[in-house]
Amino acid sequence: MDSKSIIDKGKKRTPEILGNENFSKYAVLLPLIEKEDGVHVLFEVRSYELRKQPGEICFPGGRIDPEDKTEEDTALRETIEELGIRRENISSVFPLDYIVSPFGMMVYSFAGFIDSDVEFVPNPPEVDSIFTVPLNFFLEEEPRVYRINFEVQPEESFPYDLIVGGENYNWRTRKVDEYFYIYEDKVIWGLTAKILSHFIEVIR
Repeated sequence: MDSKSIIDKGKKRTPEILGNENFSKYAVLLPLIEKEDGVHVLFEVRSYELRKQPGEICFPGGRIDPEDKTEEDTALRETIEELGIRRENISSVFPLDYIVSPFGMMVYSFAGFIDSDVEFVPNPPEVDSIFTVPLNFFLEEEPRVYRINFEVQPEESFPYDLIVGGENYNWRTRKVDEYFYIYEDKVIWGLTAKILSHFIEVIR
C-alpha cells in the first residue's frame, strides 16, 4: 500500500469512539414542564412488570432503532410512546453530553420542554407512573456520590508470560461514581441522576 492511499483513507474518515459498533446505543429526554411555582423535571417510574430495572425511576427513552434518523429522533419517539403525548407537545429540545458506560452502553441525552397543559397517558407495559420535582430542588441540593470499585480478574488462560510484570502486573482499576438524589420518598440514582447532575451544571 502506498502513502497516497493511506492518506486518502485517513482524510476521508470521521473519528468515533473505538469499538462503538459493539455498544448498545440509547437516547433519553430530560423533560421540563413550566408550572405555577416554576419549572419542574418530569420522571417516570418503570413498570414493575419489566424484566430489567422494574420500579426504578428514569427519564423517557430507549434503544436507538435503525429507522431513527438521529439520536434526538429516538429520544422524542420514546417520549411520545411512553408518555402518550404528541410531537407538537415537545419544544426547545437541546443536546446534553452523551455517556459511555463501562458496561458497553452509549446514552445520548437531550433536554426539552413539554406543554404544561398536556394530558399524559403513560404506556402501562413500560411506565407505572410519572411525577415531577421542582427544578429548584436540584439547583439547591447537591447529589450524594458513592464510589464503586471494579476488580480486574483476567481469565484462566490469560498469557501473563507475554506482559512485563507477569502475574504481578500493576493493573489500573476502574472506578465509577454513582449519583443519588433523594426527594421525599423518591430515590433518583444511576445514569438518570448522572444526566440530571450534568444538566444542572449546564444551566448553572
